[in-house]
Amino acid sequence: MKRTRLLYLILLFVFSYGCNDMLDLQNPNAPTNTSFWNTPEDAELGLTAVYHQLNQIGNYSRWIFFRYDLASDEGQSQSPWTELADWTRFNYVNYNFWEGGSWIWRDHYKAIFRANQVLANVPEIEFSNEERKEQIIAEAQFLRALNYFNLAVLWEDVPLVLEPSNPDDQPEQKTQAEVWDQIKKDLSDAADVLPPEWPSEEVGRPTRGAALALLGKAHMQNHEWEDARDALSWLVEGEGAQYYDLMDNYKDNFTHLSENNAESVFEIQFSGENQGPKGDAINSSLGFERTQFFGPNGIGWADGQARSWLIDEYKGETTVDGGYDTRLKHNLFYRDMSVDFTDNDEVYGRSWDEDAWGDDVFIRKYQTDYYRDFEDYYAPVNFRVIRFADVLLSYAEVINELEGPAQAAQYVNRVRQRPSTNLPPLASSPYADALDSKEAFLERLKMERTLELCFEGVRWMDLKRWGMLESQEGIDTLADRDPDFENFEVGKHHRLPIPQSEVENNPFLDQHPEY
Repeated sequence: MKRTRLLYLILLFVFSYGCNDMLDLQNPNAPTNTSFWNTPEDAELGLTAVYHQLNQIGNYSRWIFFRYDLASDEGQSQSPWTELADWTRFNYVNYNFWEGGSWIWRDHYKAIFRANQVLANVPEIEFSNEERKEQIIAEAQFLRALNYFNLAVLWEDVPLVLEPSNPDDQPEQKTQAEVWDQIKKDLSDAADVLPPEWPSEEVGRPTRGAALALLGKAHMQNHEWEDARDALSWLVEGEGAQYYDLMDNYKDNFTHLSENNAESVFEIQFSGENQGPKGDAINSSLGFERTQFFGPNGIGWADGQARSWLIDEYKGETTVDGGYDTRLKHNLFYRDMSVDFTDNDEVYGRSWDEDAWGDDVFIRKYQTDYYRDFEDYYAPVNFRVIRFADVLLSYAEVINELEGPAQAAQYVNRVRQRPSTNLPPLASSPYADALDSKEAFLERLKMERTLELCFEGVRWMDLKRWGMLESQEGIDTLADRDPDFENFEVGKHHRLPIPQSEVENNPFLDQHPEY
């Protein structure tokens, strides 16, 4: 054994001494910073790598919805995987639990790392088309901001990495105010450059409207109402209004048959083409995996379910024609679904399974029952990160804060009166008293948002913005709808614990003091 090791060392020395010119050769299959960031084609490939990270399980394919949707009062988990379910009901034991938070943290920082590579290297590349060069930089700024937006909502005080990093770097933790400032800067810079629309072959890239919408939402999270109005008004009342509208059919926002439509402000492009594992291989899966985890048991894993109070809220008023709000039909599977709506008696081609499902309520939005009778890890449905309906309801919240309900109601009414929803305007509804004051309007808007946007990854940030996670009174209100909030500790569970391995490996990163 020792002789073999000695022979190996001699050969290594001789090879190293006699073949220095060979050691300088570069493997074309393993590009380096020097060999790669040289051409516009390299810039495009580098940007594609940033987009690719959005498809990963810690970004928009799988686990983030357990935080945004299931931990909110809209959803729950009855998963037999106890640790997974516990992380949706505020029972955090292992801070390194991958599915609870570590994967989200890792994949978001991987996306930021890739965006930083683009932002650091592309300015030095010579382009014949300078406009395209500036667009690539702006797209990377938007994508970096989007990833930091999620980190700021979920963890608040996090490392702010703005340059290409090395494996042994120990980035300094910043306050959430500093993180939000960087998000707003990136989005403002991106909005100045991104086009209002892309050619059809480039659809899916962020537009000026996407940057301004996310910027408006960033200002809203910080209660910067004037700034939020300035950003959102471009989409609602300004030049951008020509590019956006509500789809007549609400369901068209959640299938692969009508993607990147007029209501889409920004969406993640998913595909069922490659049916392998996630990762960075050339044939890695680009499928939307949430559907497998939210499908009813016997079809999917049923790890994510809806809270039943949503059914009662949908039934709180009838449409102009006297029926129930059809968003109930499109968003939920539940026992009486065939009683409430005609031609609504099948769940993935089968009748309601009384023994298996009983009183359970399952999430229908984004599920693929409209064209097949099973779920898997390869759903081809794009996830709409921002819809125009969200923009309108956000704008209503901003205008209510600045001017009051009389001016804000029109934007809520526009969503309520979508042809397929067909609800009366607020003034003619059972909720007419919402127009009496700013406070009453906001209370109604809280419900209007969940009826329109449930299970679209916005409820958790809404609850934080409204201050409902900051007081026991707010938590008690949520616990009336969702018993999981009985476990919620004010001052602690409004943010996730930082993965403990990150804290232990970085002396400049402190665990949140409440953990």
